[in-house]
Amino acid sequence: MSSAPDPDHGPGAFERAERDRVEIDGATPAERISGPARWVVIALTVAALALVVNQLFNLRTFGVVLIEGRYLYILGGLFLAIAFLVFQMRGGKGGTPSVLDWTLFAATLGCTAYLSQTAQTNLSQGWEYAAPETAQWVSVVFFLLVLEGTRRAGGLVLFLIVTVFALYPTFAGYVPDPFSGFQSSFLEAIPYHVYSAESSFGIPMKAFGGVVIGFILFGAVLQRTGGGQFFNDLALTLVGGYRGGAAKVSIFASGFMGSMSGSVISNVLTTGAVSIPAMRRTGFSAKTAAATEACASTGGVLMPPIMGATAFVMASFLSRPYVEIALAAVIPSLLFYWALFAQIDAYSARRGLKGIPRPDLPVMRQVLREGWPYIFVFALLLFMMIVMRRETSAPFYAVVLLLVVNQFRASHRLDLHRFANMIVGVGLSLAELTAILLGVGLIVGAFSATGLAGTLVNELVFMAGDNILVLLLMGALTAFIFGMGMTVTACYIFLAVVLAPALEAGGLNQLAAHLFILYWGMVSYITPPVALGAFAASTMAGSNPIATGFEAMRLGGVIYIAPFFFVLNPALIGQAPAVEVTVAVTCALIGVALISMALQGYVSLVGPLRGRAGLPLRGLLFFGGLFIAAPKTELLPLGYAASFGIGLVLSALPLVVAWRSEHTPPGPKSDAERIRA
Repeated sequence: MSSAPDPDHGPGAFERAERDRVEIDGATPAERISGPARWVVIALTVAALALVVNQLFNLRTFGVVLIEGRYLYILGGLFLAIAFLVFQMRGGKGGTPSVLDWTLFAATLGCTAYLSQTAQTNLSQGWEYAAPETAQWVSVVFFLLVLEGTRRAGGLVLFLIVTVFALYPTFAGYVPDPFSGFQSSFLEAIPYHVYSAESSFGIPMKAFGGVVIGFILFGAVLQRTGGGQFFNDLALTLVGGYRGGAAKVSIFASGFMGSMSGSVISNVLTTGAVSIPAMRRTGFSAKTAAATEACASTGGVLMPPIMGATAFVMASFLSRPYVEIALAAVIPSLLFYWALFAQIDAYSARRGLKGIPRPDLPVMRQVLREGWPYIFVFALLLFMMIVMRRETSAPFYAVVLLLVVNQFRASHRLDLHRFANMIVGVGLSLAELTAILLGVGLIVGAFSATGLAGTLVNELVFMAGDNILVLLLMGALTAFIFGMGMTVTACYIFLAVVLAPALEAGGLNQLAAHLFILYWGMVSYITPPVALGAFAASTMAGSNPIATGFEAMRLGGVIYIAPFFFVLNPALIGQAPAVEVTVAVTCALIGVALISMALQGYVSLVGPLRGRAGLPLRGLLFFGGLFIAAPKTELLPLGYAASFGIGLVLSALPLVVAWRSEHTPPGPKSDAERIRA
């Protein structure tokens, strides 16, 4: 999980990312929080983490046992209050809080005290439907504070979307079918949002308070204790010396870091600071270097074992152990990174690019000797998650072990200043995610209050006319559009309520449908006109942002196709007998490799596809790969053998031509060719 969720999305997010880029060049956002605000953030973060440990480990400190509602009110209120100190009124992190910021901070703590103190009464008397007058006005104040926190942490677009949906119950009766619903007055809708377990303090915050928070802490501690450097050095030793090695290092390092950070933008700005210049020095064009980093950073958020906050919310939605979500995501993320690796290799071969010189690479033995604690900690984390099924407590044990081991290593030992920065960084990340989750929860609450979710599901299924492919295309387009204006977590929560039930009603595997939504929510990071991941990388490479976005679309092309593979064939998320999973994965790996090479116009280990016939041959190779990787479903009622055979026939001519192009010696040049030369 993450040191940062992914609030860097939507208009205004790119500008915030640029302001926060000093994390690389100078002071980090955590270091820019100074004065009284710094000590308040440290104190509240430590208090909140102590509350979490007491609740999750059932310590009963001072004999206190908190009901879930009171626990979530205190936890959410503390981090929402912190958000007003660490996020500036006009955007950006850090700086000195204004009088208004301190006023909002105090108001949040006041509301939190009231909500937590009355939590038992709220539960027993059903305040979500019949709150007393004082409770109604407190809920209005807290509702406005949540909206402002969402605006600061998530950007203007997310704020507008949340506001419209949050107020939807107040005018739902005036909206034409199929979007009409049960209508409530303002002073009925707002208490429902604050006091019910279906809105701000519903599934997203329950997931946050139960599982997410431990992994955010783990990610922050891992990065502060040198984990990022270890993964980068490990990637250098593994693939840095091969052709296109700098880009392949970016794929591995960004994948490792993205899995921990959960933020595409932060991943680009941290690992990209090293990988993009290295790619440029070894012959990559500026746009390809930036696009490679953008794609690798985007895929990191989809890669187990940690993935990002969204996976934990998904586990809560599906009422499944997180480990099931992570295991199901292994094959899709493998396909994405394999396809990206194949494209980079083909690109490098076509241009004759070399790897990083061996003298410039770290030595594997030394890297492992210095970084073995990280491997050991990861092993403990995976053992506790997969074998012991203790995903709630696993990250806390891993954090303790990491801190203990780290203090015996001089290079990354935490002194008081660095430890304080780490606590502030954790508080900033948790405040960021809390403000967004409280806001997005309002959308879920609006659908619950109006009964709109069930209506939309029926309408979507009716519009698709029992055609699964049409339903999936509608779902992909919807996820892409909402992904442009929301964070990944916010987009997923919205679509999990609206779209996922429709996909399930169409007969699709439940887990595959939710992963389909997650993948298509990520697509907008590399797809113009938004393409925030590509745009952030382009500023570091000095390339044209739009050109970089289109190059990222080509390099990450499989991300548009793979979700259809696994949603139509659950074997590609491990939901089938072992033999079928093995066959499906083997075919998919071969198929996506051919698709990737077709997109680059070069078949690795074979040769190039060029000249006038190059484009149609690339088309044949593309469709050949598609048939080989295509799932065995009603859309393609063929067995694996038949589908593989068709794909092989389509791919044969391009492969032969590529081989001959590479291995046939050039004939004598004509006089005209010699003159042109």
